[in-house]
Amino acid sequence: MKIPPRTSTGLLMGLALGVSLSLGHGVFAERDEDRFSVPLEELRAFTDVYARIKTDYVEEVDDGELLESAIRGMLAGLDPHSAYLDKEEFRELQIGTTGEFGGLGIEVGMEDGFVKVISPIDDTPAQRAGVKAGDLIIRLNDKPVKGMSLNDAVNLMRGKKGTEITLTIVRDGVDKPLTISITRDIIKVKSVKSQLLEPGFGYVRITNFQAKTTQSLIDAIEGLQKENGGELKGLVLDLRNNPGGVLNGAVGVSDAFLDDGLIVYTEGRSSDSALRYSATEGDVLDGTPIVVLINGGSASASEIVAGAMQDHKRAIIMGSKSFGKGSVQTILPLKEDSALKLTTARYYTPSGRSIQAEGIEPDIALANLTLTEADGGEIAPLKEADLTGHLINKGTQGLEQPGEGGAIPSSPLANQDYQLNEALNLLKGINIVQQRS
Repeated sequence: MKIPPRTSTGLLMGLALGVSLSLGHGVFAERDEDRFSVPLEELRAFTDVYARIKTDYVEEVDDGELLESAIRGMLAGLDPHSAYLDKEEFRELQIGTTGEFGGLGIEVGMEDGFVKVISPIDDTPAQRAGVKAGDLIIRLNDKPVKGMSLNDAVNLMRGKKGTEITLTIVRDGVDKPLTISITRDIIKVKSVKSQLLEPGFGYVRITNFQAKTTQSLIDAIEGLQKENGGELKGLVLDLRNNPGGVLNGAVGVSDAFLDDGLIVYTEGRSSDSALRYSATEGDVLDGTPIVVLINGGSASASEIVAGAMQDHKRAIIMGSKSFGKGSVQTILPLKEDSALKLTTARYYTPSGRSIQAEGIEPDIALANLTLTEADGGEIAPLKEADLTGHLINKGTQGLEQPGEGGAIPSSPLANQDYQLNEALNLLKGINIVQQRS
């Protein structure tokens, strides 16, 4: 059985494939001290602008706020992923890597200025209190949600275990707003979900890569094997709309299915950014066929897994082209619990492919279609068994097998998730070929 690689539970690797090198700001300054000279003319322009703002701007601006804005602007001009993280943003990043926080247990978004419940998480205070998908939250305690940012609303809903919050909710089909009081609890967001599609064929979905994702994956596969009463014939690994997460999670998941070889390597200007990650012996599925589903929402750590599995020919990649985020962000802690998220390297698949702005091309391109029943059904084609006076099949001991009229129904899975249904059919086909060879 594959043992997952050890991961840190302290300062974890950041979201969006950030690799924490745990460099303090002093070390960072000493290391780069001789690598650049101070651009005096540009700094003079900066101080001139700073002075103008301090003396002429319509309102007085705090020095700390002004300098923090300057830092944010400097980083924002580099690339979409480098950023300054204040104390609260740094805390949110750490929460995202652990998947555990105090709150209600709902996935939310914004709609028309209100917080919309996308889905209550199973076995959480929100689900137990009766919050439903599609609910619009219009008040949090006595505060109207209209005009709040989503981040502000989320911060209000999160809190210490045992504390209470009252939600005012508008629900379709209900005439009056509902008032629901919920006691916060520790919410553990599961990054791995699994089920047995059919006897012998398992399904595992990874929603994002957290510190514990590798162990959760192994536990899920063991659970599927136990439910199946033996080894699986095939597995669908669903990475669709998975935005990424911690690098160790992606490496661990890839390692779980690979016996040896390179998984991913990174290269940048600094020698610290040159890293290589290789698989250790042992495949949790012992070579069982795998189909990996990806789409345009599969990014970063998801692309590392898909690229490694594709390069080692361990899985068939199915779906649509992935997002194409092939850069690594290093989390550099600063003073006062803030941090710098800085792009420091590009990552490469085992064969040397850079995914940056290119993405992973699936082995089998498949659009995300929706199947619907044809109006009135279809007329089944005429068969030998439908002909008057046809010979009876003696292999059925004289019992006639009449033809069935009417439409040929599609499977429920095909109606719900066409791509997943096709992945399952592919695994069945591979299994048939293996049995006959």
